[in-house]
Amino acid sequence: MAEQIRAIRTRQAILGAAAKIFEERGYQAATISEILSEAGVTKGALYFHFQSKEDLAFGVLNAQNQSLVVPDRAIKMQGIVDIVMLHTYRLQTDPMVRAGVRLTMDQLAQGLDRSGPFRAWAVPMREGLERAQSQGELLPQIDPAETADVIVGTYAGIQSMSQALTEYEDLVIRVSALMRHLLPSIVQSSVLTSLHLGESRGAEVYAEAVRAMEISQAREDLAS
Repeated sequence: MAEQIRAIRTRQAILGAAAKIFEERGYQAATISEILSEAGVTKGALYFHFQSKEDLAFGVLNAQNQSLVVPDRAIKMQGIVDIVMLHTYRLQTDPMVRAGVRLTMDQLAQGLDRSGPFRAWAVPMREGLERAQSQGELLPQIDPAETADVIVGTYAGIQSMSQALTEYEDLVIRVSALMRHLLPSIVQSSVLTSLHLGESRGAEVYAEAVRAMEISQAREDLAS
């Protein structure tokens, strides 16, 4: 058990170091030696968990999407808004998420498949829009798959703009504005008025998701 815990901590330390270096240097310029130095582990320990720099990058990309889940909403479009707002909050507060976004948007990352995060975002967006459509929340002309791609693409652009101008300091303001401009072309007006789009929404959803995860973990511990 002690060895397993130590292995988990070592892997987390390596991922955290990789996230820091990838965010600061980008994928192409980052080196294994820099990540080793930052993590404070041996080359053997690193290669035990990750076979290459590309494997490390995939580890960072995957880590940003783990753990937190937005609880189901009676109004399905609120669930979509909350997914966006939660990611926005985490992007401002979680280095692993910032590094994952940096890798996803890094056009100089030769040899790294950056399509996964975009697909991972588009799927829950499309499914959420399909559920909203089944409840009559969307305007008649909306195609959920097409609209999901539009939301993901515009959100990625807003992230890039905020990072370039303010290092994400104004991201919440920009995303809230994006939602106010985009949703009226998607959602029925009767639904739109009931949505929570405020700048504090991401922090609220984060706290809710953390509580839900803690309750679920406590139940699993009791069951075992």
